[in-house]
Amino acid sequence: MTTELSSFAPARPVSPPLKQAWLVLAVVFVADVMDILDSTVATIAGPAIRADLGGSEVTLQWVLSAYTATFALGLVTSGRLGDLLGRRRLFLLGMAGFTLASLACGLAPGVPWLIAARIAQGLCGSVMIPQGFALVKVVFPPDQLRKALIPFGPVMGLATVAGPILAGWLLHLDLFGSQWRSIFLINVPIGVAAWFLARRVLPRRSGEDAAARLDLGGVALLTVASGLLIVPLVEGRDYGWPLWTYLMMAGSVVALALFVRSERRSPHPVITPSLFRKRSFVVGLVIVAAFYAALAGFQLSLNLMLQLGLHWTALHTALTLIPWAVGSALGVGLAGGVLAARLGRATLHLGLGLAVLGLVVLWWTIARHHAVPTSWTLAPALAVVGLGTGLVFVPIFDFVLGDATVAEVGTGSGMLNAAQQFSNAIGVAALGTLFFARVNAGGASAFLAAGQVVTLVTAALYVITFFLVGLLPKHSQQGH
Repeated sequence: MTTELSSFAPARPVSPPLKQAWLVLAVVFVADVMDILDSTVATIAGPAIRADLGGSEVTLQWVLSAYTATFALGLVTSGRLGDLLGRRRLFLLGMAGFTLASLACGLAPGVPWLIAARIAQGLCGSVMIPQGFALVKVVFPPDQLRKALIPFGPVMGLATVAGPILAGWLLHLDLFGSQWRSIFLINVPIGVAAWFLARRVLPRRSGEDAAARLDLGGVALLTVASGLLIVPLVEGRDYGWPLWTYLMMAGSVVALALFVRSERRSPHPVITPSLFRKRSFVVGLVIVAAFYAALAGFQLSLNLMLQLGLHWTALHTALTLIPWAVGSALGVGLAGGVLAARLGRATLHLGLGLAVLGLVVLWWTIARHHAVPTSWTLAPALAVVGLGTGLVFVPIFDFVLGDATVAEVGTGSGMLNAAQQFSNAIGVAALGTLFFARVNAGGASAFLAAGQVVTLVTAALYVITFFLVGLLPKHSQQGH
């Protein structure tokens, strides 16, 4: 789930009429939902894509990771680009590119084309999303802004788990014989309509910072570090973990160290250096990384276990995930309401504790009903997992940034969002590799066993995250 409240303009021009402001909000809302859905729908469509286009298990991991990794990398710099080139211009460019890339995904004749189109989608999405939120802050008066942003957290959290359900429904309908392609093609008419509305209502001036500069060296080092890590994680098992995979991962550490050194010396750093002197932010990066990596890897593994292992249809799998979506919606609503304000940091502890409980129950359910679990037997555990993760979705960034200054919140939020997206890619690569390594020869029992292993690893990551949360501020930014 993206909650980019990051790249806000430093100066506020005169606000347009409130009616126009709500239309701007609607456009940004559509853009964010398109991004969320495209980062999740491919999870359930993976087996259908592979059956149609061919390829190995690695294909599924790349279709997911290509989008989230490039989206994360683009987020690091897109806020500064908005200052340099204009937020309205970049939003329109990003939405047009995202829509065209969605069309390219839907028309992909093969795996390389699809992966390239997913990379384009991720880059265009990363250009579009931060500009949109910056524009929202500009067009709303201060006394209306909080009210305008209230629906984003709950709806984006729900969209995160609703994406696979939508994908299963579209695959079942098989509109015009499009099979899996409809999950991408549906973006085209929505994107075109939203682009024309955006062109009409977005303000031409949004308080860009003319003094902004982009640290190209830092961006290049961060990109190299990311690529050197994701490629071997996705490809390593397929090639038998040769020497080059370990060398690339070691090179990633070196590139990251050089990036940190470059940031300290740069007059225009990609990340505000003072953030890394705050314990809550450094620990928060680890928390966000572990939470979202585990969630993305678990979602992929669960879908593969049900579809490839038990041979359930995409629709059957999607309907099985409804208890998770309902639980998540309830958790998001509670956390976004009064719960976080009353319980403070304990809200995150409660959510993670419930998620671990649900995962343990899910592991036990699979073990008890080995080879014959049903949607009904899986429902209670999935509902508890959804409730737990839903309690974490909305408030987590606010607590990580609980002791950040006003000047640090923008960069910090953008960095946390980038960490979230990049962790999704790492989770798909790492836990997906673990899942397929356990499957070996195949068969329902092997897939179920692999699903159990990933479930336990996910629970272990959440336990670690549970204890790390104790190092965060007791109250969120919203509580200040």
